[in-house]
Amino acid sequence: ASFNNHWGVPLTLARMPRDCDFGVFEIGMNHAGEITPLVAMVRPHVAMITNVAAAHLGSFDSIDGIAHAKAEIFTGLVEDGTGLINRDDKRQALLGELAEKAGVRDIRHFGTGTGCQYRATRIRELPDSSVVEARIGDVPVTYTIGAPGGHLVLNSLAVLAACQLAGADVAKCAGRMAQVVPEKGRGRRHVLGLKKGTATLIDESYNANPASMEAALKVLAAADTGSSGRRIAVLGDMLELGSSSRKLHAALKKPIQKAGVDKLWVVGSEMQALAKAADPSLLAGHFNSVAELAGPLAASIGDGDVIMVKASNGLRFSGLVETLLQQFQEPVPAKPAGAGQG
Repeated sequence: ASFNNHWGVPLTLARMPRDCDFGVFEIGMNHAGEITPLVAMVRPHVAMITNVAAAHLGSFDSIDGIAHAKAEIFTGLVEDGTGLINRDDKRQALLGELAEKAGVRDIRHFGTGTGCQYRATRIRELPDSSVVEARIGDVPVTYTIGAPGGHLVLNSLAVLAACQLAGADVAKCAGRMAQVVPEKGRGRRHVLGLKKGTATLIDESYNANPASMEAALKVLAAADTGSSGRRIAVLGDMLELGSSSRKLHAALKKPIQKAGVDKLWVVGSEMQALAKAADPSLLAGHFNSVAELAGPLAASIGDGDVIMVKASNGLRFSGLVETLLQQFQEPVPAKPAGAGQG
């Protein structure tokens, strides 16, 4: 369930204990004007925007319009509140202008470049984690994030910034990043037991937009395959992109090539644009539904393969994940010789 909307935000507020010291709220939108009344209820001391991407673009004239809608979050800050902006984002300057217009006097930045109060100075991305060296204000920290992806590194900087602004021990908070694990539908990994060998399933089935698709493909690129394994991308329609939909679907060709994808499976009418743009040698098939895809995909999986699945929720890729997990149950590790003997 999501608690970032006109039902979830007031419900979360109502459930907060009277003696609660801190609250963390996600406030979402898919139309302009939706964040303003919600943030007015919350009245945060810290408000952050992690990025601006082409999500729900069908409800806006441009990505700048999305930035304006997200920047509504700054209108609800308490008088001495802090606005946190991702300096690596292409629209960081616009967000800064909108924060100032909303009356925010304390605007700070996180990212990887100069001019950030919260900055990653070195990042080592591994197949299943990231090691980060950073400066959070004046505090140098080195920490491990227990899940892969450069997008999570940027999010971790924002989290540590908020922790410091709330008066927490930054070093202690950074140490807890190792406990971060991918959630269901958001990068969780499963081992698929095959008749011969195993494969890895990366479950990114919870929603999709161009930015999150690219982030997921980068995670696939960093994943370890077996000696004969392949990187397989299974992608479904990105919904609510309006008149830009075909162009944005076709544009996935570049990050797919960059990720070193060996086989591409696509599902949905909007993915027709990518099917036409993609290298024919990569395209394994284009299907109308998950039901049509499941059988051929399952039959193609081999030892060492890494399969990443991602689509908007309307494509029901969560069902595809469940089908694969039922068909290829995770192998049970063999007991060591003598185990269980008294």
